[in-house]
Amino acid sequence: MKTYHNFIGIDIGKFNFAVAVYNNKETREFENNPEGIAKFFECYNSKLRESLCVLETTGGYEIELLVALCNNNISVHRASTRKVKNFIRSFGNDAKTDILDAKALALYGAERKDKLQLFVPKTTNDIELYQLAMRKQDLIKMLIAEKTRLQGPNVEFTKASCKFMIDAISDQIKLIANQISSLIEGNMDLNSKKETLKTISGVGDNSASQLLILLPELGTLNRKQIASLTGLAPRSNDSGTYRGYRSIMNGRDNIKPILFMVAMAARRSKSEFKIFYEKLISRGKKKMVALTALMRKIIVIANAKIRDLISQSKVVEI
Repeated sequence: MKTYHNFIGIDIGKFNFAVAVYNNKETREFENNPEGIAKFFECYNSKLRESLCVLETTGGYEIELLVALCNNNISVHRASTRKVKNFIRSFGNDAKTDILDAKALALYGAERKDKLQLFVPKTTNDIELYQLAMRKQDLIKMLIAEKTRLQGPNVEFTKASCKFMIDAISDQIKLIANQISSLIEGNMDLNSKKETLKTISGVGDNSASQLLILLPELGTLNRKQIASLTGLAPRSNDSGTYRGYRSIMNGRDNIKPILFMVAMAARRSKSEFKIFYEKLISRGKKKMVALTALMRKIIVIANAKIRDLISQSKVVEI
């Protein structure tokens, strides 16, 4: 296990980023652009090599600095915003500034260094696929909104505009879907994983692509970890003799809707999933509870299939 001598917290903003070092009162701010990043490396050059840098996910504004740190072989962890916020709240501190957040991130790194996973930069292909997948999801939301407007009252004078937008958005969705398919088909590893996922009942071409892009950890985690990552692991709610209702929460954005549609298709198929779903219903489970259990079962199986595929690939290489 690597030993760190410094812990550097970096709070990223759209235009600037604040930097703080654990147990050091000195803080600095830099512009969030190539020139600012270069100045950051110049100022902290002596500390960075033996440091763990911690920063939050901030809608993509952190990517340029993340890649720069990785390219210079600097250890960096991209922290979950929810976890960091809860960490800060545990100290009872309600004040918020960029400098305070940077100091909190440095402290977070110092206290949890042994449990933090280092960030591994994605390839250009991965970044392109991710951006296309997110754009497709945005367009689908826009399409649903336009279709809802078209079905609403008092649309006599806007009907033509709604129909035009629906056609235009639909064309863009098809275009992006074709781009995604071409990129995956051009990558032997991704294509084999996609075909493996499609062997699961309910998983089609689109859902297989989305899962691969938005859940790159598939095949690298155990069943409990993948269920937790997707927000499908039941959370205990017990105290003393009280046994509360188990519920699911959190999880990576945009994954549950995909698995929900997969589960809806799987419960109608002539497969083990239909039997599993109907057995839960016969035992008195609510339909949504049964569907959630089915979603969890599907992602666990998907994870196992990809894990086995990766193992087979390694054996072939040897």
